[in-house]
Amino acid sequence: MKEIKIYIASPYTKGDTAMNVRFQMDIADQLIELGFYPFTPLYFHFQHMFKPRHYTDWMKMDFVWLAQCDCVIRFYPVQNGELLGSHGADLEEQEAKRLGIPVFYSIEEVVNYYK
Repeated sequence: MKEIKIYIASPYTKGDTAMNVRFQMDIADQLIELGFYPFTPLYFHFQHMFKPRHYTDWMKMDFVWLAQCDCVIRFYPVQNGELLGSHGADLEEQEAKRLGIPVFYSIEEVVNYYK
């Protein structure tokens, strides 16, 4: 099977940022276990802790990596009973669609598409 690179798009600043980073790490782990190659942009959280940059810098970097991926998986996690949307993830989803990169909304959709 081809090495499928998956960009994970989900909230960062809305809700608890630590929980959001953990959420993406959990998703990445599930995708790795299934044989995929996830890109987890919220790992930049740790870079930002030591060397903060402007939001637009991070989005530009995200778009460069997104363009290298085979698909995007978009999540709307729930924290404290609230469904979390995300302006940044909205932009990532729009960019993927603009580039003709498939966007999925669950791991199950990704598995059904590629396996």
